Amino acid sequence: MSRSARLALLGPHGLDADGIEAFAAALKAACGVGDVAAVVLRLAAADERALTARVKQIAPVTQAQGAALVVACAGFAGDLATVAIRGGADGIHVDKPRDLRDLRGRLPDGRILGAGGLETKHTAMEAGEAGIDYLMFGGLYPDGVAPDPELVRARAAWWAEIFETPCIAVAALPDEVGPLCSAGAEFVGLESGLWLQDPGAVERAQRTLQEAAA
Repeated sequence: MSRSARLALLGPHGLDADGIEAFAAALKAACGVGDVAAVVLRLAAADERALTARVKQIAPVTQAQGAALVVACAGFAGDLATVAIRGGADGIHVDKPRDLRDLRGRLPDGRILGAGGLETKHTAMEAGEAGIDYLMFGGLYPDGVAPDPELVRARAAWWAEIFETPCIAVAALPDEVGPLCSAGAEFVGLESGLWLQDPGAVERAQRTLQEAAA
């Protein structure tokens, strides 16, 4: 029997203060029905104080369920590492990063550094060499467009075969979960559209991962 992948839950792009309480409630319900390893919190850009406050609302909910919280914020020009640390998150996630080595040096105490949005194998390998803790393939773009699921699966399979650094391969549709697990991804991410309004989707995805590994 092969090892089963674990789940990661992706929040919606641009989560703001108005949606944070509803998100926390949905997250608690979702984490309660499956083995969730991590949550990627994708916040709307704001000032550092406001972002820290939002992280503080979500971190206890996530961590109480045994999951790690990593924070992403497209368009934020400030110090995301400081936001994560002050907010009590477990780390940060950056898309199309340019300064991974610097970020790695500013994340103390074993906090997580994850990266995604890398379009070529070369940039993916460069990220791996910079000391990231995981690389994410797939995930909806901010405009709601999903990447080609076959490309996501192929990249995850390539990465898993060659590199020791774990990868998260993201499913935008339910029928993508099993193939991503079979490709060798250590973690399968669920886009928010799969689980935010339906916590049972996490339980179903968990069952799919177990069946794919059997």
